[in-house]
Amino acid sequence: MARKGLGRGLEAILGDDQPVMASAPAKADGDGITIIPIGDIAPDPDQPRKRFDEEELASLAASIKAQGLLQPILVGPKAPNGRYLIIAGERRWRAAAKAGVHEVPALVREVSEQTRAELALVENLQRSDLNPMEEADAYSRIKELYGRKPQDIADAVGKSRSHVANMLRLTTLPQEVRAVVESGQLSMGHARAILGAPDPVKLAAKVIAQGLSVRETERLAKAKPGKPVPGSSGAANGKPPAGGGSKDADTKSLERDLEAALGLSVAIEHGKKGGTVTLTYDTLEQLDDICRRLMGTAI
Repeated sequence: MARKGLGRGLEAILGDDQPVMASAPAKADGDGITIIPIGDIAPDPDQPRKRFDEEELASLAASIKAQGLLQPILVGPKAPNGRYLIIAGERRWRAAAKAGVHEVPALVREVSEQTRAELALVENLQRSDLNPMEEADAYSRIKELYGRKPQDIADAVGKSRSHVANMLRLTTLPQEVRAVVESGQLSMGHARAILGAPDPVKLAAKVIAQGLSVRETERLAKAKPGKPVPGSSGAANGKPPAGGGSKDADTKSLERDLEAALGLSVAIEHGKKGGTVTLTYDTLEQLDDICRRLMGTAI
């Protein structure tokens, strides 16, 4: 039987045609859902998400306390240590524990280690955004451990090949830069621009200190030492461009949001009579992805 495409989401593997493997002391109901003591479940140490927002967990815990856990988590069969390993739903499991719940509904599935890794990534991408480094590391792990090509990963998680390829490049960033990307101080677009800089750590610190846009970061990354930054007046030494052309916080935030969604560098220039949105691509594959998104077909 052909393997279902993971890009369609968790539903692709949560169908009724999948065998359920329940074992005591868990209790199975008529819908194939197993009620498992929360202490008999363990998180996957290789799951992509490493950070969990405490405020979000508290909010979800309050909802679970009031309404119960409405959606079962997905776990593997009971291991020799007596615990079920979470495939998808660690955030819900953590919130349930915080809410004081003693048992949770679960679907028990026998899946390969590779499929488990892909499902964990799909679940995180669909339900709550990973930070760029968590996403990049997850792609890298699937690529290295299972020999998956960027196109294979893209098909599995429902992303474009260019997006996956760009994310994989982020894994080469120095640890100091990775840390500020993980903390949200730098966007994915900034991180991609910094990749080509002679001194990524120094440039990252400058971008944060001066609140530079992705386009300004790209110019600094490409500029040669001792020469002015192309297309900028005084930006290389920290002075604002002549004429007061700095962008407001809303415009910069919108640029970052678009960059995260598209996996491309985005520049927005807005004036009294309108403006322009510039998408910058590095490869023909990225151009092909832009055409596909805008026209519904590749070039």
